[in-house]
Amino acid sequence: MRSDGTDVRQLTDEDAGNYTPAWSPDGTRIAFYSYRDGDSEIYTMRSDGTDVRQLTANDAMDGSPSWSP
Repeated sequence: MRSDGTDVRQLTDEDAGNYTPAWSPDGTRIAFYSYRDGDSEIYTMRSDGTDVRQLTANDAMDGSPSWSP
């Protein structure tokens, strides 16, 4: 989406929920958690929605990712 609110685009297309997006400090990636593999895991993707990477894989609740400079 542009800063004026136009050009809104959907970045994910999953039946599972995707939550708490957090922008990387350089603005190139977004971290979020999702239930797309059956339980809560942390993922990142490029700011255009491509290159989704799963960062965690366990039965524990993984949520609310954040970045550090």
